Amino acid sequence: MKLLFVFYVPSGGVETLNRQRCFALQQQGIYCELLYLQDGEGKKNNVNIPIHITNKDLEIKSILEHGQFDAVIVCSNHSFLPRLRKLGYSGRIIYEVQGLGSKVEANNWLRNAQNIITSNADALLFPQTSHLKELCTNYFPNKPKYCFHNCFDTKNFTYVDTKKEGAPIIGWVGRLEPNKNWRGFVELANLISKRNPSIQFWIFEDAALASPKERSDFKLLIASYGLTNKITIRSNVPHSQMASYYSKIGDSGGFLCSTSKVEGFGYAIVEAISCRCPVLTTDSDGVRSFIVHEQTGLFYDENQLNKAVNQAFDLMNNKVLRDRIRSAGLSYIQEHLSPLVYSTNFVKMMNDLGVQK
Repeated sequence: MKLLFVFYVPSGGVETLNRQRCFALQQQGIYCELLYLQDGEGKKNNVNIPIHITNKDLEIKSILEHGQFDAVIVCSNHSFLPRLRKLGYSGRIIYEVQGLGSKVEANNWLRNAQNIITSNADALLFPQTSHLKELCTNYFPNKPKYCFHNCFDTKNFTYVDTKKEGAPIIGWVGRLEPNKNWRGFVELANLISKRNPSIQFWIFEDAALASPKERSDFKLLIASYGLTNKITIRSNVPHSQMASYYSKIGDSGGFLCSTSKVEGFGYAIVEAISCRCPVLTTDSDGVRSFIVHEQTGLFYDENQLNKAVNQAFDLMNNKVLRDRIRSAGLSYIQEHLSPLVYSTNFVKMMNDLGVQK
């Protein structure tokens, strides 16, 4: 079986998903390639997976003809579906619903894409995220749909014993854009810092994906709160180094904070949990796939920041709670996000669509 996965740019959660699932599928003898229409910093994370970066018809046509793929899985980019057919591809096309932003944005996206997807895709694939399941059911009632968890390999991305920092570190991973809600993180950091000025904050981002206005607004806000010297910003950290950072945050007595309004999944949280770094997060829907409140992480209400601050300090200072979450979180993702379970589900989907190993 030969598969091609297509996305806009190698960055963010979809780039992580593509690496993770290609590894899982390769273990089952399935050949995978990646096509991104634009270049991106995440390209450097790729290991042992053929990767193409092009948006030119002739080059894409050559990739398709040379690859002879049994199926092409196109994530988010519905306009690419008819393009595939025009370039002569006759195999199975699966439209994957991931990374569409807020619930309103996802609804608008799929409503606008409905006719194109219905006419060109053989099936839909999406994670077990309630708003995505609801939207796909509403807009594509007669289209074959496959819904299962994304995967994560906790053996190759795992805890690293690091030198303990002097003060707790609170981490945040994301783009400086509204749905990731960086403002919410800065507001929370301001309140936490007032209670314990020694706490440090680490932000991990892809600087190329932030608009100039968002960047300017971010700098102004942290300066107004006097946080400029307490926030360390790291851009485009190689994925191979992130396990060390998550481990260091966990060992410092801190945690990863996720402030997203809506997530289709939330790979940064999974990565943190895999490195025994506890998580405080908004209930952004997709994270329910692996966050069980007070068992594998903590949910907080973005409209009750004072309560969230109390939860943050409880997560840092309550050793029983902290140890339980660090241990149970890792066990949970090992069981529910297993690469073997993912590849089994994926192969079953392909078999249903008439493609055999």
